[in-house]
Amino acid sequence: MNFDTALGVVGMATLTVRPLDTSVAQALSDLPVMATPSLANLFEGACTAALAEHLEQGETTITVDIQMAQHNSVGVATELQAYASCIEIEDMVFTFEIEVHHANRLIASGIVKRKLVDRVTYTARVAAEAIVHEAS
Repeated sequence: MNFDTALGVVGMATLTVRPLDTSVAQALSDLPVMATPSLANLFEGACTAALAEHLEQGETTITVDIQMAQHNSVGVATELQAYASCIEIEDMVFTFEIEVHHANRLIASGIVKRKLVDRVTYTARVAAEAIVHEAS
């Protein structure tokens, strides 16, 4: 990873809200509006899109922190656009500012931190921890 080229990168993700994306479907409330976990997925999609061209073979990123503010609610069939901008890189952690819009309306904003990891090493560690957990 060339960290110098990753600072300032921008990524975008889009989503048309489906019934399964709502708080009702996810048993979070009785409102048929976009659920917070679905917004978090959209945030992460924009971040991974921003870094996709900058990762080297075997590299990936994982979310280590997410902060979100919801400014407006939207319902099923609403098309959303998420924009992520990498504003800082420190100790292999990328910090992104995120905004989610429907047309000109701000729906959500936040900060996501994603850490660079080696895909094979990370997956092996998670699998080993699962085996140890099952054995105990």
